[in-house]
Amino acid sequence: MSGEFLGTFENSVNKMRVIIPAVFKSKFATSSKQTIIATIGANKSIAIYPLDNWILLKDKLKNGDERAKRLLNNLIDFACPEQQLEGPGRIRISDELLEITGISDSVIIKGEGSFISLWNPQTFKSIRKAKLEEHQQEFNSMDYQV
Repeated sequence: MSGEFLGTFENSVNKMRVIIPAVFKSKFATSSKQTIIATIGANKSIAIYPLDNWILLKDKLKNGDERAKRLLNNLIDFACPEQQLEGPGRIRISDELLEITGISDSVIIKGEGSFISLWNPQTFKSIRKAKLEEHQQEFNSMDYQV
């Protein structure tokens, strides 16, 4: 299984292509064959799955409840054809996914554990700010203790 993808990076979008950071590229399992599936993600993002993680997710959702099966259908409906990472980790993103997410010249690339998400920088900052405010209200230093 590929992963665990953690961290946030900002990069440019050039001719509908995005370069996946080397630290993420190095976490692709041999079984992924440096191949990815790009599809819609949560909150107007794009989800990028290494092929091995995509297969695991697909099997999990296929055997889930009706909600899981609807999610799988949506992920498949919006998925780009599988593709191999080019050269330094470059991938092509479809016009449709870029339009849905509002990504144009710049992109936030975020590790989400078993997958990588791509974000419009303004959308990412807005969601991140709200999440930080919730976090600061709910947790204190005692919650961080081992």
